[in-house]
Amino acid sequence: MEPLRVYRIDAFTTEPGRGNPAGVVTNADGLGDDEMQRIAAELGWSETAFVLPPRGPDHDLHVRFFSPTTEVPVCGHATVAAHYALALEGGGPGVRRQLSGAGVQVVDTRAQRGDFVVRIEQGPPVFDPPLSPALVRAVMAALGVGDADLDFRCPVQVVGTGHGKLMLGVHSRARLDALSPDFRALARLSPEIGSNGYFVFTLETEDDDDAFSHGRMFAPAIGIDEDPVTGNANGPLGAYLVRHGLLAAGPLAGPVRFRARQQAAGGRGGFMDVEVTTAEGEPVAVAITGHAVIGTHVPLDIGMAGSTRAP
Repeated sequence: MEPLRVYRIDAFTTEPGRGNPAGVVTNADGLGDDEMQRIAAELGWSETAFVLPPRGPDHDLHVRFFSPTTEVPVCGHATVAAHYALALEGGGPGVRRQLSGAGVQVVDTRAQRGDFVVRIEQGPPVFDPPLSPALVRAVMAALGVGDADLDFRCPVQVVGTGHGKLMLGVHSRARLDALSPDFRALARLSPEIGSNGYFVFTLETEDDDDAFSHGRMFAPAIGIDEDPVTGNANGPLGAYLVRHGLLAAGPLAGPVRFRARQQAAGGRGGFMDVEVTTAEGEPVAVAITGHAVIGTHVPLDIGMAGSTRAP
């Protein structure tokens, strides 16, 4: 059996060493669940994508996503990484239908200035009811957020376009940057709130800022204390902002676009462009577009019986 083709791709960035690193195995057919989990754990990045043959006529490829500790239904940055790697291997630009745990998504890899960008059509936005006051207090305590930090325009609720995240708005970049959560407390709360991910964001930007929003995302329940840039958080954020009147949408159907930036405490971060399709002012569809660059120590060969070594 040929060695596995394993890549590290930095997604949601145009600079090597920035964005969100993802592992990609482009020839994962034949790997079992345990082998995929072992590879993801040993690579150690927040998610690794395993590209598999299609399982039916309604899609072109099947992709499974594993964090270091568990399988997740879908992952935005690892989807960008997987399709970028496939383009580099010779697949080139084109539209591919991807089956994942979130269903079938349309992924459009486009040529741009001698490189590729990847546009993902996410699932229809789903809004859970706002959290109860008691749960909001528990989440605030775990995040280290006080009443004075909150942006009171922003209900605390789970929103998803395939893999829901809890949205919590704060009023300033300074407060966002200073967050130091209790990760064990967040992990304990995850089953109760119905989400493994906590997306804290602010709409405060500088005059020379090209972004409409800045965020940080925490998911300790699946082994990711902090994720540098998260497609399945910023996409739902777009739908959330439209729903709550924080991002202007016209009365007719049409897209609303903005740039979202995210940066972890360790300094790593990146950006994506979010597009929300609206109908009569309500969000009905979400797409995200991200750049990517190949990591400096890839491709790696991982033998089926060998050990994996992440750079």
